[in-house]
Amino acid sequence: MSAPEALPAIALAGPTASGKTAGALALAAVLARQGQPVEIISVDSALVYRGMDIGTAKPTAAELAAVPHHLIDIRDPLQAYSAAEFVQDATRLMGEIRARGALPLLVGGTMLYFKALFDGIDDMPAADPEVRARLESQAREHGWPALHAELARVDPATAARLAPADSQRIQRALEVWHVSGQPLSSFHTTKSVANKADRASDTALFSLEPDDRAWLHERIAQRFDAMLAAGLVDEVRALRARGDLHPDLPSMRCVGYRQVWDELDFQAARAPDAPPNLAHLRERGIAATRQLAKRQITWLRSMQQRQAIACDQPHAVAALVQAVLQRLAQMKKATA
Repeated sequence: MSAPEALPAIALAGPTASGKTAGALALAAVLARQGQPVEIISVDSALVYRGMDIGTAKPTAAELAAVPHHLIDIRDPLQAYSAAEFVQDATRLMGEIRARGALPLLVGGTMLYFKALFDGIDDMPAADPEVRARLESQAREHGWPALHAELARVDPATAARLAPADSQRIQRALEVWHVSGQPLSSFHTTKSVANKADRASDTALFSLEPDDRAWLHERIAQRFDAMLAAGLVDEVRALRARGDLHPDLPSMRCVGYRQVWDELDFQAARAPDAPPNLAHLRERGIAATRQLAKRQITWLRSMQQRQAIACDQPHAVAALVQAVLQRLAQMKKATA
């Protein structure tokens, strides 16, 4: 076991369905056999939510028991969780894990969280629930394209890069303007030094990326089918039955959940007693997940410090483990 102050951190990123969980657990098992305990910090904006297990591919009870996990099931779906909160929580956890003599292993596919952790985040105003609720009310009455037009008036630079139906980002941009009196684009010129710790120098980033996109697309289809078979529709029905959730919440905009919610809305309007059109839902869910994977890969390619592992090769997990062990040995030698 290494001295806590000498321990680096390992980050494992990748698009959805690329095998991050299996790779992380295999790596943790190998390191444990070498006397180096590991604790996993989830880097996933969907896994933070309680009651959302199937559609997020949340680790099983056995997987959670095999290695200590953090930042899973820490929010109710009614609550938001920001990149700034993630950076604060992950930084604290990395220190606590190292103090226990364990190696922090950051695993996930929310690339915004990784980028915020490594590069710092814009020092923007915090969320304002009252302003957000008012904007949601306006959107329900007039539609998001109308709010996009308002954004174009007060912050044309941000509006130009957002689609008129991009409700989440339009809402945040207008919220920033109402709270601060400044356009969101003005906060993108500088980074907050206070929010940027020296994490990049002692964190090695590995990514699981397919050489063949068709392989990933097939994995995505298989996993979405497994989610449907495991009861994803019933999981969303239970969330809807609470009565306090709606499709504009960040939790309900998660890929898979949004498509099921929309299908249930369509079903209710057409024939309340009819079952959902699973073929249509499957098509939309797989398409949305493919788009998510495409965006994740684009984010990854902008992270020049990463070491890519071909996740569609036969011995991808073994290659990942070997690459991490080599990097750890190099980092240990450099600090000796």
